[in-house]
Amino acid sequence: MRPGSLLEGRNREILGIAGPMVLANLSAPLIGLVDTTVVGHLGDARYIGGVAVGAVILSFAFTVFNFLRMTTTGLAAQAAGAGDATRLRTVLAQGCGTALGLGALLLASQLPLGAFALRLIGPSAAVAGEAWAYYAVRIWSAPAVLVDFALIGWFVGLGNARAPLAMVLTANLVNIALDLILVPGLGFGVTGVAWASVVAEYVAVAVGARLVVRELARRAGHWRRADMFAMRGLRALFAANSALFLRTLLLMFAFAFLTTMGARQTDAILAANAILVNLQYLMAYVLDGFANAAESLSGRAIGARDRGALAAIVRSCLRWSLALALMIAAGLAVGGPLAIRVVTSVPNVIAAAHTYLPWMILSPLVCVWAFLYDGFFIGAQRPGAMLRVMIVAVAVYLPAWWLTREHGNHGLWLAFTLFNAARGLQQHLLFRRWLRSGALLEAG
Repeated sequence: MRPGSLLEGRNREILGIAGPMVLANLSAPLIGLVDTTVVGHLGDARYIGGVAVGAVILSFAFTVFNFLRMTTTGLAAQAAGAGDATRLRTVLAQGCGTALGLGALLLASQLPLGAFALRLIGPSAAVAGEAWAYYAVRIWSAPAVLVDFALIGWFVGLGNARAPLAMVLTANLVNIALDLILVPGLGFGVTGVAWASVVAEYVAVAVGARLVVRELARRAGHWRRADMFAMRGLRALFAANSALFLRTLLLMFAFAFLTTMGARQTDAILAANAILVNLQYLMAYVLDGFANAAESLSGRAIGARDRGALAAIVRSCLRWSLALALMIAAGLAVGGPLAIRVVTSVPNVIAAAHTYLPWMILSPLVCVWAFLYDGFFIGAQRPGAMLRVMIVAVAVYLPAWWLTREHGNHGLWLAFTLFNAARGLQQHLLFRRWLRSGALLEAG
């Protein structure tokens, strides 16, 4: 390889999307991590546990609708690859309209949803009180969170990674500033943390809307009301969304199960698992930078029916993702203990988190395959296959936990690791078969 060739051609294109998206994705889970850190220094594990339980309920409620981002990314990428700017507007309108409708539905069902989730998780009474205080405020960010999903998906589909970066960074700066003002400054505790997150999410929508106007000004095209409400297009959109909804529901069930089983052990293990799950989210969002590049570039290659470009994108994204996974594992091995002490000063929580940290060091090497192939499956708009993969992975997860439950939290983390390994292995085998047969270019 001659000097400079590493950043030329396909690699430059991949890094042009993945670089900003790694930063954006790295910033996204920092809202939860900063929230946990702020309450982690209030001197009692119940505050960390309360935010953890409240956050897992909201993560489930919000992230289960992450199909909005995935579907919008794939559809926008294929429209961009086909050079259809009018279709790009239709995708944007349908995505944001769906997001607002689902956000309103979450607000309308907030009381039974929250009460059912708390009963299901079953934390201690002290943790449950803090969890409800957090949830009752943070749920009001629902419309903003879902619109953010649609906007970020649309930008990624176009290969514009700087817009999501601007949205997420602005939201995190607002969240951090308000956390510091409302919690240690004004003493609002858990509710202050929740209000900071709510305001941050709406700020992100405002930034995204402004950037959409700029993007559309550069692209000729028309808003067609008939296309936005055409039954054929809406049926296709909701067919894809329904499969991705169920797939994401199962994914969030896996995380919720981890939190629930931890909550049924001790408050210290619940809090330790909350810290490790935040590190898991952090790792996942960083690795998703290359998955986002895979979504956009593979979707555009499929839209342009370019088999050679698709194969090159797969090879390059795999190399970059594996290298990054190795770096993350090494970083967790060296810096994990320090990260735990930064997040909390509670001695028994620190001790528990140290005990289970090796699972987090292993995690990027296991999860990288599933994360990257999610990107290719989204770009190819194969939601049905993503759902089938997730069903099999959950069918591995639950029996693995049952068989290892006598090992306590170690058994729980082993089962979660096998769940992610099952996802990646299935996706690798499926995608390799599709790529060899040329079936991916049949996506529409």
